[in-house]
Amino acid sequence: MSSSVNSRQWHAQKADGQRKGIIIGRSLAWIRGGMNLPVRLGPAGVPLSCKGRTIVEGMDDIISLGLETMEVQTVRMVAPQHFEQYWQAGVLANKTDFEMNIHGPYYSELLGNRVERGRSLAKIEATLQAARTINARHITLHTGNYGEFGRGQAANEQVANIFSGIVDRIGEIWNDEEDEFPVFPWIKDGTPSKIGVETSGRQELWGSLEEVLEVVNHVEGTIPVLNIAHIHARGHGKMRTSEDYGELFDMVRESIGTKEFYCHFSGVEHRTGNAMHYTQIKKSDLNFEPLAEFIVEDGGWLDITLISDSPLLEHDAMYMMQNIEKSRHRQLERKAREDRRRALALQTGTSEEDLKAKENLQAEAREESQKTPEPVKAEPSPEPPVKEKKATKAKAAKKDEKNNDVFDFEEEDEDLF
Repeated sequence: MSSSVNSRQWHAQKADGQRKGIIIGRSLAWIRGGMNLPVRLGPAGVPLSCKGRTIVEGMDDIISLGLETMEVQTVRMVAPQHFEQYWQAGVLANKTDFEMNIHGPYYSELLGNRVERGRSLAKIEATLQAARTINARHITLHTGNYGEFGRGQAANEQVANIFSGIVDRIGEIWNDEEDEFPVFPWIKDGTPSKIGVETSGRQELWGSLEEVLEVVNHVEGTIPVLNIAHIHARGHGKMRTSEDYGELFDMVRESIGTKEFYCHFSGVEHRTGNAMHYTQIKKSDLNFEPLAEFIVEDGGWLDITLISDSPLLEHDAMYMMQNIEKSRHRQLERKAREDRRRALALQTGTSEEDLKAKENLQAEAREESQKTPEPVKAEPSPEPPVKEKKATKAKAAKKDEKNNDVFDFEEEDEDLF
């Protein structure tokens, strides 16, 4: 009897998942058709504005906001009771183009002693199992402190060996021949999740950009997770212009030969090369506008998943989306002016440079004409001060009557300061 009930519940959940998958799929098609964003944007966790707190409800809210991805947070542990919502999220992600990702434990000690390393790998194992359940495309992992290794080649080799074992393990989980995967249909035709090695934001933690790229370059199946806030903090505030981002992405492309990037972005408070804590983007010296400008102007070759780590989560993800759209509109306006100038140059026989100089002069003239002259200050009339003084005396007299004050300093008020 119980097995029959469980079967009916399973089929009901499956039908509900299919229905939601169709709705989300249509929503994503509409979003891509209307917005055509150059990156996939989403929050690190269930949106703050989501009334429910499950992953599936979070996916629904993310889609309604016009975002396309999320990163499930298992930063401390993966609870067994979450399996059902993980599986439902995987079904929806499989039936749509919604990209699911997952973040592993924050407090890893992969460079620690045997006990510390074993404890960290046990937590990572739970994350790998959850990644398969939700059909995650990327798994973000931390390495932890340098430990007894310190900085250098020995630490990098140890990290490479550990992540090589993690890649092998996710392959075993994904391709278990003994299991027919009746509830994980995406595994038959899909590929294992990519293991992401995240850049760290503190000097005592393994994970500078150079260290991450060296390990990823030697371990197949891994990708660098570019946490822009961490790179900015560890570099003493280095990410300031669109050229800085161009150098960053070119460096990664030249090192590991990829056009696919998985990035985190947030405001950050930092001191002496160390990230203190995340902040909302508008309250940080790490601005998003230069990255938006780079993506629109020079990032046509990129394929980016961009996760908002901000305390405002989806709100700052929307802020990033708006900045990308503004940069794209500015680009379109500039190209329209260039096309118009080129056509006019052909008609009049004038060079494009002369027309551009003329446009600049006209723009400067318009700005000058729009400037309002400073208002002329009128000379004060002698009467208002007398009235004001009388009003002040009357007010003070009423106050004295009310408070029964026996001292009257009204005559001296104007000379106190």
